[in-house]
Amino acid sequence: MALLERVSTLIRANLNDLIDKAEDPEKMIKQVILDMQNQLLQVKTQVAVAIADQHVLEKKQKETAEKHAEWTRKAELAVDKGQDELARAALERAVGYKQMDEGFTVQIADQRAQVEELKSAWHKLERKLTEAKSMSDMLIAQHRRARALSKASDARMAVADGPSAAAFDRMQKKVQHSEAVSQAKTEMLADSTEEQLGALEKSDRIDQMLAELKARKGK
Repeated sequence: MALLERVSTLIRANLNDLIDKAEDPEKMIKQVILDMQNQLLQVKTQVAVAIADQHVLEKKQKETAEKHAEWTRKAELAVDKGQDELARAALERAVGYKQMDEGFTVQIADQRAQVEELKSAWHKLERKLTEAKSMSDMLIAQHRRARALSKASDARMAVADGPSAAAFDRMQKKVQHSEAVSQAKTEMLADSTEEQLGALEKSDRIDQMLAELKARKGK
C-alpha cells in the first residue's frame, strides 16, 4: 500500500538528519510534523475502514454458515421423506455455501492481518509524532541560537575587516607619523641649540686665551 510506504518513510525519518540537511530547519520541522499529522489522519481512517470491512466479511460468513446449516437440514428432511433428488439438490446448495464459508475464512484472516498492520503503523506514527512535537521547540531554539551566534560572528568580522577598521588603522598610522615628525623636530632643535651654546663657549674661551696672551706680552 502506498499509504503504508509513506508512513514507513516518516517513521524511519531521522529528524536531526532532516534538519541538518534543510536550508530552513524551522520550516522543515513544521512540514515534517504537518506531514505526520496528515498521514496519521489517513491511517486512522484506513484502520476504521479496514475494521468495518472485517465486520462486513464476518457478518457475511455468519450468514453463509447459517445458509449452509439450513440447506443441510433441508437435505436431511428430504432424505427422511425419501426424496433423494431433493436431498441431492439441497446438498449441492449446502456444499456451495460451505465453499463460500471457507473463502470468507481466508478473506477474514487476510483482513485481520491488514488491520493489525495498519494499527501498528498508526501507533508507531503516533509515537513518532509525539517525539517530533517534543523535539520541535528544542530544535527550533537550538537553530535560532546558532543563527544568532553566526550573525554576531559576522558582525564582529565586519567590524574587524570593514571600512571603519581600515579608516581607524589609517588614522592611527597618521597620528604615529605625526608624533614621529614632532619628535624628530624636537631632537633637531635640541641639537641646534647645543651647537650654538657650544660655539658661544668656544668663542668665550678663545677671547679669554687671547686676553691672557696679551697680558703676558704687555700689550
